[in-house]
Amino acid sequence: MTRPSRSTERAENVHPRDDETLSFDPAGVDEIGVIPWPILLRRRLARRVGIDHRWAVLLVVLSGLFTVSFTITILVVSLQRIADDLDSSVSVVNWVITGPMLAFGVVGPAFGKAGDLWGHKRVFVLGLLLAGIFAGLTAIAWNAPSMIAFRITSAAAGSACGPSAMAYINRMFEPELRVKPLGYWSFVSAGAPVLGVVAGGPLVEAVGWRIIFIVQAPLCLIGVVVALWLLPGTDRLEGVRFDVKGTIALGLGATLLLAGVNQGPKWGWASPLSFACFGLGVLSLVWFVRIERRVADPLIVLSWLRTRNITWPVLSQSLTNFAYMGGFIVVPQLLEKGLDLSESRTGLLVIARPLTYSVFAPLAGFVTIRIGERIAGLAGAAAVVASMLCFALVGGDTSLWVVVVALALSGMGMGFASPALTSLTANAVGHSDLGVIGAMQQLMQQLGAVAGTVVLTTISVYGAQGNLGPYQHAFIAGGVVAALGGVAAWFVRSTPRTPG
Repeated sequence: MTRPSRSTERAENVHPRDDETLSFDPAGVDEIGVIPWPILLRRRLARRVGIDHRWAVLLVVLSGLFTVSFTITILVVSLQRIADDLDSSVSVVNWVITGPMLAFGVVGPAFGKAGDLWGHKRVFVLGLLLAGIFAGLTAIAWNAPSMIAFRITSAAAGSACGPSAMAYINRMFEPELRVKPLGYWSFVSAGAPVLGVVAGGPLVEAVGWRIIFIVQAPLCLIGVVVALWLLPGTDRLEGVRFDVKGTIALGLGATLLLAGVNQGPKWGWASPLSFACFGLGVLSLVWFVRIERRVADPLIVLSWLRTRNITWPVLSQSLTNFAYMGGFIVVPQLLEKGLDLSESRTGLLVIARPLTYSVFAPLAGFVTIRIGERIAGLAGAAAVVASMLCFALVGGDTSLWVVVVALALSGMGMGFASPALTSLTANAVGHSDLGVIGAMQQLMQQLGAVAGTVVLTTISVYGAQGNLGPYQHAFIAGGVVAALGGVAAWFVRSTPRTPG
């Protein structure tokens, strides 16, 4: 028997050198073991299936990431069915998509710090366990509010899997060996929603939307058992602090403002409820700014907003994501209600966007090296604008290939722009601040996406077969906002490059 390699031995303790850890968001893996089972048992299982222990661990964390991610696109194409079943409207049920996105943007970065403080095994297992429990409760939801509450809780808990998976990769693989596992991580992140639609679309049409969560719940619980067995334990860090007040203020402010936009047409824009949402939302955001100026570990470092290559890239991504995600929510409604397509056919069409993104995002690095981040950001925003205009031109007799091209343009645009602008902001701060800037960027992107889904869904809510005007207005609005994202990209300064 050959002796395990040093990297395999080190994977059992998961203690890397500080300079070997990439900070994609505030993640790092330092933890107390949860179950005191012998490491030998885990090694024996890994040997039996013929893989290095590191790859066994990677398989476990990526399986968890897949389990909590595959529902997003199938939910998008099932919104109308869910709304009808729960005697609600698409604009209300849309919160099963926007609520988790908002929760992930606000509380997601905290999971990285939680992993540092309590250990990523513990955070991963607890997140997956709660995701499974609340997925089961979502399957028996009796009305729209109960479904939204269960779904938000499930997705927020499940969002712990992303930082934990990235942290295990950072800690177990040497820098020169991380390309392959990071590629798998990206593939799972982009591919899970695609596979969810392909496998789940016909199932939802045949059985109903509750089957999504009936399947997800036991998968999460199986993942918990395997993770308790296979994931290695590590130490915990001291001195990790949470910006609890800032998280509450930002979450409250964003939720109130978006609720006002979402329910404004129903309540009346001048109604007391609308005024209360907008007024309290603004006050909460003012409170958030005051907190961020004083707190030691802020969610957003306000002084960075004076840095050109932080403000403009983050703003560009947020605005472009407004159109990107907002459009993605509206497209299935256009296809199902406006063009009378089935859910399974709609699902197969909309996978053109994540597929294109997963193809072009890995190429962005090679292209950006040659053309610079500024041009990549401009080109990406232009592609998203073109996508919105294509959608706005869709009529009752339009070929579905136009829809496929429009979806592909969205995926291609964000696939090019997002990696380039993310890299630019990372280059604008020191190595020790990469986690903070990553969390800040993720937060702003999610807020842009949530705002886009709420605003564009509200605009398109009265669309129907023979009345495509509201959908067209929504896509035009998305195109205008994406164009503003292109304007923001114009002001970034590309990283200087040495010829040759």
